[in-house]
Amino acid sequence: MHPEYKNCFLKLLDFSPAEIREFIDTAAELKRQKKAGIPHRHLEGKNMVLLFEKTSTRTRCAFEVAGMDLGMGVTFLDPGASQMGKKESLADTARVLGRMYDCIEYRGYDQSIVEDLAKYSGVPVFNGLTDQFHPTQIIADLLTIEEHFGHFKGINMTYYGDARFNMGNSLMIGCAKMGLNFTACAPKELFPAPELVEQARAIAAENGCTITLTEDIEEATKGADVLYTDIWVSMGEPESVWEERIKLLTPYRVDSAKMAMASEGAVFMHCLPSFHDQNTTVAREIYAKYGIEEMEVTDEVFESPASIVFDEAENRMHTIKAVILTCMKK
Repeated sequence: MHPEYKNCFLKLLDFSPAEIREFIDTAAELKRQKKAGIPHRHLEGKNMVLLFEKTSTRTRCAFEVAGMDLGMGVTFLDPGASQMGKKESLADTARVLGRMYDCIEYRGYDQSIVEDLAKYSGVPVFNGLTDQFHPTQIIADLLTIEEHFGHFKGINMTYYGDARFNMGNSLMIGCAKMGLNFTACAPKELFPAPELVEQARAIAAENGCTITLTEDIEEATKGADVLYTDIWVSMGEPESVWEERIKLLTPYRVDSAKMAMASEGAVFMHCLPSFHDQNTTVAREIYAKYGIEEMEVTDEVFESPASIVFDEAENRMHTIKAVILTCMKK
């Protein structure tokens, strides 16, 4: 755990493989207890506030249920419910909330915001997503992969799409820390930042795995055990980038041809939400403008037996519960 942000969960770079292992093992045990109906209200009397500058289904529900299962009081603040950054500085908001709550979750924009909350609040702070990192998602992904395959070593994960932001960055670091071989398959202009790639490769070398960046779809897909993708335009980006991303990323859509090219028994993963059909307002708008019916993944793959996206979504709650408990108990 990073000494400057003691008891906080801000990015996986702050944690050793052993500490990440503890989060995963704790999550597995808490999941077992939840399924067995065994109460685990270990944080009775504690209170948590959720600061959301970006909306979410899974992250909000996971933190709320996790907190309540642990016996905590939970307060949700959406962008209109807090004066942070408008009438009150981030530092002042952090100090106020730190006096009232035992921990803070933040989901929003730049990584510096969640780090400043940690700096000024004096209580544990959890990163529910920033533009640069999404660490709670990766703990859920790792638990899901281990449940399915039984191990990490030797697993080959390929991430298709824009690898410059929170999911590409965090998957690359999570794989490097835990010994999975990670490949980012994307146009070169959408590769992760070179300095982060260099850092990830140094970590991977310590843990017996590799980090690969390639535009070659066949090279990236052959031998892949996990085919992972995300939506092509991140929250907060302007709608104007859709046309450019569609042109760049349509060849990287996860489809049945890629699944057939991958390893026998390969699985499909996605952090959700997904534009795999026409059953959302945004998907219908994109179809009307650009004539594209499926985006980052085909409906055939998303709904196939190889898709473990809903196991992954459920595990957000179990792993977030583990993160809260582990950090609060330190």
